[in-house]
Amino acid sequence: MLAIIDYGVGNLFSLASSFKAIGEQAIVTGDIEVIRKADKLILPGVGAFGDAAEKLRQKGLDETVKNEALSGKPLLGICLGMQLLFEKSYEYGEHAGLGLIKGEVVPMEGAIPQNLKIPHIGWNALKFTKSSPLFKYIKEKDCVYFVHSFYAENCNDALIAVSEYGKPITAAVQKDNVYGCQFHPEKSGAVGLNILKAFCEME
Repeated sequence: MLAIIDYGVGNLFSLASSFKAIGEQAIVTGDIEVIRKADKLILPGVGAFGDAAEKLRQKGLDETVKNEALSGKPLLGICLGMQLLFEKSYEYGEHAGLGLIKGEVVPMEGAIPQNLKIPHIGWNALKFTKSSPLFKYIKEKDCVYFVHSFYAENCNDALIAVSEYGKPITAAVQKDNVYGCQFHPEKSGAVGLNILKAFCEME
C-alpha cells in the first residue's frame, strides 16, 4: 500500500488518480498509524515552505516522515514536498526542513536571467546527472511540468536531474531511499506516470 500524506497542503486527489491510472492503490491519509503501515510514502505540497513545514509539525507528521524514511521506506517528495526534504528554505525568511537531504531552497529571483518569468511554469526537459531507478521508464530530454519560484541548491551529492531555465535548475534528487521531484509527475502525462510507476516498483 502506498500512502499520500495529507497534511493540509497538496494536490492530493489528482495524485491518487494518477496512481489509479497505473493500477496502484494509493490512500490519501494524515493518520500516523496508516502511514507507518504503508509500504511507500508520497509527500506532496503546494504553497509556501514555512506554512507547510509548520502544518507537518503541528500534526506530528514531520517526525513520522523522518522516522519512516530513515527506516528505509521509499519516500517521494513532489514539488514543495521535495523542498521539504532539505535542511532549510529561505522562502520569506529562514525555515527548517526535514533534513533528509543536504542542501537548501533558495529564490529563483536573482539567480536566473531577468528576462525569464518567475514562477517557472510549464514543460521543460530533464537532463540526467546520475542514473536512478526513478528514471527506469523514461529517457533523457523527456519533458515534465513545473510550477515553482524557489529551487534547491548545494545538493550535488543527491542531484539526479536538472532542467535548463537560464541555468541548470534542480529537477530531481535521490539519497538512498528518499527521492524528490521539483516537477509534478501527476501533471506530466505519460512521462510522469512512468516515473510514478518506477517509484511503485521500489523496495
